[in-house]
Amino acid sequence: METYVRLLCPECGKSWQDSPKELPSPARTFHCPGCHASRPLSEFARTEHDLQNLKQF
Repeated sequence: METYVRLLCPECGKSWQDSPKELPSPARTFHCPGCHASRPLSEFARTEHDLQNLKQF
């Protein structure tokens, strides 16, 4: 079973999910695919559970 992380852009509200293996580390700058806002990836995690999944993988 593959784990997915639910992401939500704090600027434009776009939501999506992705495999944590496909994403950078939570502290790295990430760019929203909708509005291209730049923030640490951890700020895009929808819930604390999603943030923990990011940190685990």
